[in-house]
Amino acid sequence: MSSIPMIRQTAGEGAARKAANRMNRSGGRGGGRPRNRGGAGAVRRPGPLTYGSLGAVMLASLFPLYWSFLVGSHDSTALSRGIPLLPGGNFLANAAKVFDSIPFWKAMGNSLVVSSVTAASVVVFSTLAGFAFAKLRFRGSKGLLVFVIATMAVPTQLGVVPLFIVMAKLGWTGSLWAVIIPGVVTAFGVFWMTQYLRDALPDELIEAVRMDGASMIQAFWYIGFPAARPAAAMLALFTFVATWTNFFWPFIVLDPSNPTLPVALQLLQAAHFVVYSVVLAGAVLATIPLLLLFIAAGRQLVSGIMQGAVKG
Repeated sequence: MSSIPMIRQTAGEGAARKAANRMNRSGGRGGGRPRNRGGAGAVRRPGPLTYGSLGAVMLASLFPLYWSFLVGSHDSTALSRGIPLLPGGNFLANAAKVFDSIPFWKAMGNSLVVSSVTAASVVVFSTLAGFAFAKLRFRGSKGLLVFVIATMAVPTQLGVVPLFIVMAKLGWTGSLWAVIIPGVVTAFGVFWMTQYLRDALPDELIEAVRMDGASMIQAFWYIGFPAARPAAAMLALFTFVATWTNFFWPFIVLDPSNPTLPVALQLLQAAHFVVYSVVLAGAVLATIPLLLLFIAAGRQLVSGIMQGAVKG
């Protein structure tokens, strides 16, 4: 509106009023709000198709859990009579059979220890490696990063035999250390943190901290790690869930007397006749801690991701 007084002095009051109205209608700097009619900066609200698609995906994701609860709430003859459509009243009785058949609480404690320690170690070591690959300049860094990423193409089954031999030489077979140590760092975690820190952490910030006399470890702890918190939170969640549901390696290296939760649930199917209502009741019980984790940490994770996206 700085040009309106000049128009008023040169062309008169009427011309100044018309110019102000024209700027208001066009969304210029005349004080009115710009009218955005679907241009590039328009904010589009999700429509029924978006909500319908998200609802379908949510229902498809919840159906296996609902089916497990549905079968687990009936007796052993429910499936022989047909497909149940509504939950029954035997879930607590089937859950009691799960507690009596397997060392459920010990297995849950083992899974909690293994998943928590593995998730914490993966976050720490992957963030350190990601900070080094993203912000440090050393010879062979690109080739080493490519090698780390290439290890993700190697199937896990190929390393089972030599890994089991190493654990046997160390005397760790049957111990939780045999499950924790091989997973203290992952190639995916290193790649994830490298990509995030490369874009989210400015080089100028690290240079400023270094000029103030901080060491590289101090720069990582006070600058790099706080900047990596959103990605680290997601990595911790992914690692915790993957370790909690891991069955293959714990089934090989652990004893039946000291199992994790997926290995203990497998013991419910060791008999010739499988009672699916009891097995699926155990599966629901094993899923409840993950649901509680998502409910407790979901909002914090989403807010951390959005905060990191805005800062990055």
